[in-house]
Amino acid sequence: MKRITNIEDVNKGLEALLLLDPKLRPIAEHAGPLPLRLRAPGFHGLAEIIVSQQVSKTSAAAMFGRLEKLVNPLSAEHILHLGEAPMIEAGLSRAKQSTLTLVAKAIEHDGLNLEALCQIPALEAQENLTSIKGIGPWTAEVFLLFCAGHADIFPAGDVALQHAIGEGLGLSLRPKDKEVRKIAEIWSPYRGIAARLFWSYYAYLKQGRDVIPV
Repeated sequence: MKRITNIEDVNKGLEALLLLDPKLRPIAEHAGPLPLRLRAPGFHGLAEIIVSQQVSKTSAAAMFGRLEKLVNPLSAEHILHLGEAPMIEAGLSRAKQSTLTLVAKAIEHDGLNLEALCQIPALEAQENLTSIKGIGPWTAEVFLLFCAGHADIFPAGDVALQHAIGEGLGLSLRPKDKEVRKIAEIWSPYRGIAARLFWSYYAYLKQGRDVIPV
């Protein structure tokens, strides 16, 4: 599986994942249908992920909605033209304002092409993204998963995924980033499907709460 581009890819990927690791079958039964959640691989999509860093989904949606209204269209060019005022009004932290500005400058002045990143190996794309101050592994991985459609990405630093793996696999303690990455190795090349599975399983554990980042 090279890219996840439609819900059929998700369903076929899940079938392959469950053949690869049958112990995930009970988790899949509780998780229900897995979502696609694919977004356009440009500045708008990355901006939404940056806004969602380290805040609740509800808060992120409110802030991003305000930002979309204040910067319309929400593009790298408009962010640089309008400056920090609309980002402050939208409620973004200084760190997120800085990150969005640096991404916009990388696109407008340094030739960063987010769409082109979707066509290169995931590790190389991640290195390009994390070279920008304020973009860490989680942000890069979520972008590559939901905007680029990479099939073999697992954001191991995501707390919801850590909880879901701990519960689903019957671990006594919530596994942290390094342990989760090690656990997820067995699910390659379908780690992007496994991530959707465990987010959906976490939603089941939390009685329907939507925890997928974007």
